[in-house]
Amino acid sequence: MQDLLATQAAQLAEFLDRHRRVLVLTGAGLSTASGIPDYRDQDGLRRGRAPIQGPDFRKSELVQRRYWSRSMVGWPTLAGAAPNAAHYALAQLETAGRIDAVITQNVDGLHQRAGTQKLIELHGNIHGVLCLDCRALHSRAAIQQWLLAANPELAASASAADADSVVPEVRPDGDAEVELAAMQRFHMPNCAQCGGTLQPDVIFFGDNIPAERTAAALALAEQADALLVVGSSLMVFSGFRFCKLAAAAGKEIAAVNLGKTRADDLIGLKIAASAADLLPRLL
Repeated sequence: MQDLLATQAAQLAEFLDRHRRVLVLTGAGLSTASGIPDYRDQDGLRRGRAPIQGPDFRKSELVQRRYWSRSMVGWPTLAGAAPNAAHYALAQLETAGRIDAVITQNVDGLHQRAGTQKLIELHGNIHGVLCLDCRALHSRAAIQQWLLAANPELAASASAADADSVVPEVRPDGDAEVELAAMQRFHMPNCAQCGGTLQPDVIFFGDNIPAERTAAALALAEQADALLVVGSSLMVFSGFRFCKLAAAAGKEIAAVNLGKTRADDLIGLKIAASAADLLPRLL
């Protein structure tokens, strides 16, 4: 195993040596070593229930209730997660000039905490909560405290999760299973400034990434001379598009991912390894 990792690290180091500006695209597989589950299996198939759609969230109080009740129980999994060795390795590779920038599909905020500077969080950051009426931004941690006080029945479940109990089917966005009866009695949070509707500051499925964020990410892709994918199956088009753009421009693509990706036919160097095991070896 160690010999294989050494060989893989040498291959990836040689890839980085050949290119001056490497753009890194990361996905949920990067954060599994931090205790945050992945959305998909190694065949790229989605696990569990269908995700909440943004348009449904904004027009249905029932969907909002479903989201916030489940998020309350699953939140400790995200709140307690810390950057793993792969996050820190990418930050150090940036400092050393081995990579140019990071675009992440993750909403967990772990790249920031690890010290990555040139970063675009493509799908937002789960640690913020946005009011859809007055646009005020709230701390998710503060919202959690309100939820715990307003929903004592579910507070025990969230506290159990905080004490490292197993919460069923927690997703990378903190969504966890909640019994229907508890969900129906659930008290939802409102904006402290205007009483408006709150939504996590993330891009739900069915929503578009803000134009300015897309433009900034595409600019990084254009400036790069190679693309490195880490921990993403690329099944969502917002990530896959960067591989398509790189391939169309004749730029080399490498990937570190356990399992298949949507861009397997475009990737020149593909390494089946844990990013947390492999990336620190590049230092």
